[in-house]
Amino acid sequence: MSAGSAANYELYIGGKETGGSTGARRTLLNPASNEPLASVAVASREDARRAMETAQEAFDRSGWAGEDGARRTKALFRLAQKLEEQADAFAELESLNQGKTLREAKGDILFVVRTLEYTAGLADKLEGETIPVPGPRLDYTLREPLGVTVHIAPWNFPLVLAMRSVAPALAAGNAVVLKPATLTPLSALRMAALAQVAGIPDGIFNVVVGAGPEVGEALLGDPRCRSVSFTGSVEVGHRISELAAARRVPLTLELGGKGPVIVFPDADLERAAKSVIWGIFGNAGQMCWAGSRLLVHRSLHLAFVEQVARIAAKLKVGAGTEPGVEMGPLVSREQKERVLGYVEGARSEGARVVTGGAPYPEGPLARGNFLPPTVLDGVAPDSRVVREEIFGPVLSVLPFDGLDDALRLANATEFGLLGSVWTRDLAVAHQVARRLECGMVMINDPPASFPQSPFAGVKESGIGSEQGRASVEFYTRRKNVVVNIGLPRTKG
Repeated sequence: MSAGSAANYELYIGGKETGGSTGARRTLLNPASNEPLASVAVASREDARRAMETAQEAFDRSGWAGEDGARRTKALFRLAQKLEEQADAFAELESLNQGKTLREAKGDILFVVRTLEYTAGLADKLEGETIPVPGPRLDYTLREPLGVTVHIAPWNFPLVLAMRSVAPALAAGNAVVLKPATLTPLSALRMAALAQVAGIPDGIFNVVVGAGPEVGEALLGDPRCRSVSFTGSVEVGHRISELAAARRVPLTLELGGKGPVIVFPDADLERAAKSVIWGIFGNAGQMCWAGSRLLVHRSLHLAFVEQVARIAAKLKVGAGTEPGVEMGPLVSREQKERVLGYVEGARSEGARVVTGGAPYPEGPLARGNFLPPTVLDGVAPDSRVVREEIFGPVLSVLPFDGLDDALRLANATEFGLLGSVWTRDLAVAHQVARRLECGMVMINDPPASFPQSPFAGVKESGIGSEQGRASVEFYTRRKNVVVNIGLPRTKG
């Protein structure tokens, strides 16, 4: 499977590439040019059933779920090593398929490497506990893998957000079926093949590509499904919640955000401005934790907005594989038109376009799914660009008058994933951190996360937590065992 144009990719079930049962295929386009990139097999409900059946058989017979996690530790470390050796090739594939810059893609791949290393280190440390209870009894717990776990990944960070849940599920001893986004499945398919080379048994890591209403729902409705992890839209997340609840299947959901970045007058404004740029224009703004709402103190409002806009206007936009490019295209034509709709709506409501705001009129950037970095000022707090997740390179600016006003604006959203605050006053920083209604807070730093730290949201941003030790424990069930160790009573 090469990264070249029009390469053919199949489903990956039972340790081998396999076509879909209907023969259906999908042509993927390079988002930088909208030219054909690859042809991918499309799964049916029957293929989803076959993947689940194969995964269950592997879970039952391969020994992957054995009591000694050392086998899993070694295999996952080998997978991390092999991925690191092929990091450049994987990064190029990710850039071609999703559009992000090579620098960003390489960072993503190395994050997956570290995720594998971290979870590998936990695979042989899933320990039980003893519990004091009355009488001559020994009470202890076991942690056992769930069985077959389902993972539905998005298109914005294809491999990172797939392996963020797949890696801990494997470490815990489960067999997995991964459904990557239909737009960006290539790195996941290549990863499954690499897992076999690393020594993960056939059938333990399966990948099927297909539409959510057909393939995704078939996976969740299968009686062998023991958990589901989903990252994506609120609407689909609600549907998955319904399906999981009907079968009482545990789930984690990460459904997006509308992150506030709060800048106080005493902040390091140069660092803050650069971080605002990365927090909204990285990955062309296609990030759940994007800092898409800039809340800036009224005393520095206009000057700081102009400072941010100057940096944004100088960003080099182009194909992610080109040297020096700082922002790539959006993932598809549809996404480009969706983002433009938000900008036009804001403009019609009286917002001031400080920079960007219109598609490129000609040349290579016009042929691809490119939009310039866009900064909108003068937006109303209740406008769509402020309330809804745009998932594009669009920053909305709101001035505030004090701490309470900033927090009122910051929390006036249905989302609660990541928020940021910029100030030299630690008392103010910690007050904001406590009062922000979100699962993660950055203080004087752009959005960042690590395999060992929890990634979680509140409100409509999701349920549960990924990453960290708890991510591996989620893919286990806790069993309690009680043993009567007293001598039998004698008559007399």
